[in-house]
Amino acid sequence: MTYEMKPLSCDPARLKGLSEKMIISHYENNYGGAVKRLNTIAAQLSQLDFASAPVFVVNGLKREELIATNSMILHELYFDGLGDHSEPGSVLRDALTRDFGSYERWHAEFTAMGKALGGGSGWVLLSWSRRDRKLVNQWAADHCHTLAGGTPILALDMYEHSYQMDFGAKAASYVDSFMAVVSWGTADRLFSEVTGNSNAG
Repeated sequence: MTYEMKPLSCDPARLKGLSEKMIISHYENNYGGAVKRLNTIAAQLSQLDFASAPVFVVNGLKREELIATNSMILHELYFDGLGDHSEPGSVLRDALTRDFGSYERWHAEFTAMGKALGGGSGWVLLSWSRRDRKLVNQWAADHCHTLAGGTPILALDMYEHSYQMDFGAKAASYVDSFMAVVSWGTADRLFSEVTGNSNAG
């Protein structure tokens, strides 16, 4: 299987507070780089004789395969969450209120987690926990940290490449700008798929 870059679902020129130049660079270099790496790794794995390959080769390739795969998936979720600012659909908003106490408390927690990662690296993920049947905000130090059995529905990229071009070291300002351009359509759809609930606006 050959992986291809998913087209941007948002118009990078219309994201208030985030420059078109930064979004395009992030999309082409970081997301695109993950897709290219994954294809290269897949090609190497397809030719590998697992019976005779040294364990460090198997471990190295499978580790890099996981990193590249998750980087690709999470970047797609990140870009799909950007657009004209909107509000979550009624079903998802009700679930956020149920699981966090209020939409505002979810917003405060998610935002604080992003700012806490400033100067480091990683992701903040709003995920559905299949085990606990609830939404959780998940901290991820890198591409490999995801909730077991969880499905991310909204992603905030906190690697420096996602904001340094526009904001320098001011990661908190980037988080505020991201939250102002969250478009909830993808999260609504994914939440509906994992829970079987239709999401009204």
